[in-house]
Amino acid sequence: MPIPNPLKRPRCEQCLRPVSYCLCEHITVVPSRTRVLILQHPDEQRHALNTGRLAVLGLKQAELLVGERFAQLGSLLAAEARVFLLFPGEQAQTPQPLAPGPEDAAPLLIVLDGTWRKARKILHENPVLNSLPRLALEAGQPSTYRIRQTGEFAAVSTIEAIVRTLTALEPGQDFSPVLVPFDVLIEQQIQAMGADVYRHNYKTDETKRPESGAIPNSGLLER
Repeated sequence: MPIPNPLKRPRCEQCLRPVSYCLCEHITVVPSRTRVLILQHPDEQRHALNTGRLAVLGLKQAELLVGERFAQLGSLLAAEARVFLLFPGEQAQTPQPLAPGPEDAAPLLIVLDGTWRKARKILHENPVLNSLPRLALEAGQPSTYRIRQTGEFAAVSTIEAIVRTLTALEPGQDFSPVLVPFDVLIEQQIQAMGADVYRHNYKTDETKRPESGAIPNSGLLER
């Protein structure tokens, strides 16, 4: 029988945060016409700032699969009438408002959640994704993900990218509640590290932006 580690903090089974930092009370489930499928690299699952999971908890029509190779994608996509991949590319289009239509014609949005390298690995391991029409974000407001570092100032986190894309597809729906637990998470992390550490490591260089699960506004996927 394994010996319990007394130093290991108990975690919430839903948001996976330490119980003392549970985010569940800040989660509001928002409906959407668009269905979201997040393909998450296993490394992101273990990341303390797992924004892909927060997105799934906050969206009624969202699902998360973890892995590098997804054998079920072929049959899954064959059953879908409209599928988009949120990933930059030469033929990528900016999201446009959805035309009215029946519920069974609602599109499926696939999002890759991982670093640039890991996202490309998922793309390489699942060639069926390369046949999908792509969506990419336009330049917009900077990310509020203030505690990750990257050389791409305009990078946004996975949850921000999803919310911005859904907002463009469904302008009549308010998706801002999905970001509330994300904002609380960032504040928790800043408070835990202390003001001095935060200023020294993050505020001194405004070009430092998200590394984990970050998608630049320009349509370049960083992580």
